[in-house]
Parts: sequence; C-alpha cells; structure tokens
Amino acid sequence: MRTEEVSWYSEGDRISALWRTPEDGTGPYRAIVQGPGWLGLKDAKLYVRYHEALVAAGFAVLVFDYRGFGDSQGDRSVLSPVKQLQDLRSAVTYLTTREDVLPDGIGVFGSGGTGGGNAVLLAAADRRVRAAVSQLPVADGEDWLHRMRSEYEWLDFLASVAADRRDRVTTGKGRLVHPREEIMVPTKERRETKVKADVDGRIPESIEFAPAVEEILAYKPVAAAATLTTPLLVIGIEGDATTPTDHAEKIYEAARGPKEMIMQRHTTHYAAYDRYWTSTTPRIVDWFDRHLGPANLVISTPEGVVAHGG
Repeated sequence: MRTEEVSWYSEGDRISALWRTPEDGTGPYRAIVQGPGWLGLKDAKLYVRYHEALVAAGFAVLVFDYRGFGDSQGDRSVLSPVKQLQDLRSAVTYLTTREDVLPDGIGVFGSGGTGGGNAVLLAAADRRVRAAVSQLPVADGEDWLHRMRSEYEWLDFLASVAADRRDRVTTGKGRLVHPREEIMVPTKERRETKVKADVDGRIPESIEFAPAVEEILAYKPVAAAATLTTPLLVIGIEGDATTPTDHAEKIYEAARGPKEMIMQRHTTHYAAYDRYWTSTTPRIVDWFDRHLGPANLVISTPEGVVAHGG
C-alpha cells in the first residue's frame, strides 16, 4: 500500500489527509473517503487494517483530519458535527478533482460513534456518494449523551450547558472542557483500552462546551437514514456500552435503499476492532465492490430505489 500526504481546503482551512493506493497501481480508482470517529485522527493505526484490505481489492482510500484536529487547520477549541459534514463533502469534491478517481465510484466508510453517524449523514446529503458503510454509529446525539448518565446527572448536565450559554452571552466567555471527560462519559473499557493509544495524546483537550454539546444534541443520523436510498451496510455490537446497539439497529431499520446489517456478538465496543476485523473487513470490501461504479447502468425500481450497476 502506498501512502501519500495530500491536502485541500474546507471553508478556507487547509485539510490534511492521507491518500492510500495500490503499490503498483495508476488508477482510475474507485475511492473510499473516511472522516475519523469520535475524537479520532487520520493516522490512527486502528484504521490501517481496513485501508490495507480495501487497497488490496483495488480501491483507493482518502482519510483526513477534520478542521481543528490533527494536522488540519482550524480552531482547536471547536468540535462541530456540522463542520465535520462540511469537511466530508469537501473531501468528496477533492476526489472529483483527481484524474485517478472514478467520479461515480465514490463511497464513504465511517467507524465509531460520530464517525459511523457521519457516514450516514454524508451519504444522505451528497448524491455523489454511491455506497456507505457505518460501523458502530451514533444515531441520535441527545439519546447518546443522555444514556451515559443517570437522570439526575443528565439534568445537571443540561443545566450546566444552559449556564454556559448564559455566560457566553453576558461575559463573552464560556467554559473549555475535555470532550472525552466532560461531554462524553468514558466507560471503564474506554479508560483501559489501548486501541487508540497512538493518537489519544494528540486530540484537542479544551473544547468550547455549550456550542459542542448543542450540536451533538441536534445530531440525528437516524433522521437522515430515513431519507437514504444509497446502499448502506451497518455494523453493530450486541450489548454495546459505548454506542448503544439500538442506534445501529434504528439506522438500519430507517434506511430505504439496499441495506445489510452485521451484528457482532460476545464482544465489546473496543475489543471488537481486534476480535472481528478479519470477519467484518471482507464484508466491508464486498459491499463497496458490489455497489460502487463505474455506473454504466442506472436501474430504477417501482419503489424508487436507484441501483447503479457496472
């Protein structure tokens, strides 16, 4: 696998990315775009095994840091799912500028929390994306944050968001918080896992509190899924304590186009990346192989679903 550093601009800020292609290939390639999961970075070792499998099958992969993260430009105090979707759409546009990419052969892969949710949002918002894989997604940001807390903790949390919003209006300043400790509530497994240890020390640690929380409360990939006719593969974990199992199930149930669901059993959120990657990765590759272009045929069904065939 050949890895090249590339960049483009999203709303004026330079985006830093890795472009991964077959060692001996020249294209044009069907290409997979990936924005990292919750607090993830493009060069996380966790993603490499997926990219190697996709590249071995002849795909190219574009993985990047969102604005404000990693090597990309942008305000380090902002965590914004809205801006992350803008960045993903800019990544698709960047792919269409490359002569070594098939413009009707672009898919999206998202893994882990908002990474999985963002893949659904992009596929629903951008018709240039022809297939999607959503692994361990968040379907509803408000429900996600609520279920991390007891009811009294949840009410206290909402009150602290409201207080921070008032402070921002009256003083021009608000709280800066660590997103993993004071927005998300990490599980015991998250504190002990080493699966993201290579990038954990480089994530933003001081995020504007109320603006980030309010965007996550409004974060609804499940609503986007209800409009989605793009082929979608959803991967969940039975009894997931980090991204609830029913979030993956609800996205799958809502999607209107060709869809499949893989439910992993007898494991946990972070352990599954190691335990089942050899089983799930070939299915991810196969999904993209079946549903990405070149779209020489466009087949409409009575249900309104459009399938793109080679």
